[in-house]
Amino acid sequence: MEPRLNLVTLGVADFERAVAFYRDALGWPMSSHSVGDVAFFQAGGVILALYPRPLLAEDARVQDSPGSEHLFGGVTLAQNVRARVDVDRVLAGVAAAGGRILKPAEDAFWGGRTGYFADPDGYPWEVAWNPAFPLDREGIVRLEPPRKSAAAPRRRAAARPQPKPTRRKPSRSGERVPRPKRKRS
Repeated sequence: MEPRLNLVTLGVADFERAVAFYRDALGWPMSSHSVGDVAFFQAGGVILALYPRPLLAEDARVQDSPGSEHLFGGVTLAQNVRARVDVDRVLAGVAAAGGRILKPAEDAFWGGRTGYFADPDGYPWEVAWNPAFPLDREGIVRLEPPRKSAAAPRRRAAARPQPKPTRRKPSRSGERVPRPKRKRS
């Protein structure tokens, strides 16, 4: 397994409230990959995903109730891999090293392949191949810029006085330079 983190998924109690907080209060653009009950936000080289907590626990196949052996903390970590077969390869390596497989590799309804394992402290890690989230050369998933939509209100900056525009002409390098002042006769 490459030393890389691609996604952090928060299992949220109130999905709409969480989306509104990240999108509207923080001003983070929501990816157009966000559909139904999952929302994605590009956060530098990592993607933050929001997903209803009970559904996330079910997907990771962990118990989300007090008294269970490994109480679910409401967060999963994920690494995306470059090929479908890599999901099986990584999980087999984890199992061979004595790791606990939470969910064996299986094809997902969204067209990829996914599985989960737990680290020694019980934190669930998803290993996923997602054809809609290709990795770049550095192993980073880069979501496309958000599309302009009336459904996602944008935050407005406070009104500030704007400087008066100056007349400029382009230089040979393409930079804009001020025109020399003309002498009046």
